[in-house]
Amino acid sequence: MTALSLFIAGTDTEIGKTLVSCALLHGFARAGLRAAAMKPIASGAIERDGVLHNEDADQLDAAANVALPPEIRTPFMMREPIAPHIAAARESIALDIGRIVAAHETASARADIVVVEGVGGFRVPLDDTHDTADLALALKLPVVLVVGMRLGCISHALLTVEAITARGLTLAGWVANRVDPNMLYPDENIATLKKRIDAPLIGVIPHLAPPDAARAADHLDIGLLTHSLHQKD
Repeated sequence: MTALSLFIAGTDTEIGKTLVSCALLHGFARAGLRAAAMKPIASGAIERDGVLHNEDADQLDAAANVALPPEIRTPFMMREPIAPHIAAARESIALDIGRIVAAHETASARADIVVVEGVGGFRVPLDDTHDTADLALALKLPVVLVVGMRLGCISHALLTVEAITARGLTLAGWVANRVDPNMLYPDENIATLKKRIDAPLIGVIPHLAPPDAARAADHLDIGLLTHSLHQKD
């Protein structure tokens, strides 16, 4: 079987990309797949025992059942929790998309499926001319969009879907993540998005406090992803 791979994008930052990425990894592992994870670019890291650690990357490691070396899982890790192009410039790091593509090829050779978590929203700058949409395009991956369910999410979701399709990328599906437990009429908002997004709803993750990727996986239909992607092999 050709290795499958998915690019996890979000409507914004702090809307649950890591939770959904980890939930997908749990789901793929339960389905008997060798699942690896990449967080190619991470800003916000602390040093432990001489090694930089990023919380999101560590969570992905814990959820995956195929371990990748840190330099493959996260080719670029910056210390400050700020926009990656600013963090990289402050550390004199060039965020080279080609290096990420090479790391992804290595990861794909070791697993049945690779979950690649983006950084921030879909169009976060990487340098003066490239953004994370260019990264998804260079990787040639179908996209899973995480929609953080809160006031304003409909416009954010539809604008992001437009941006994904404008780049010629495939939207494999989307996940509604209940980030705001007090949001009014969430079901109606989800119904509105279902009518307007031409891709399957993979699942609705309830508000989980604290976040729990294994429990979140119970709410995802990963067969919608593996079936549609197998059809394209």
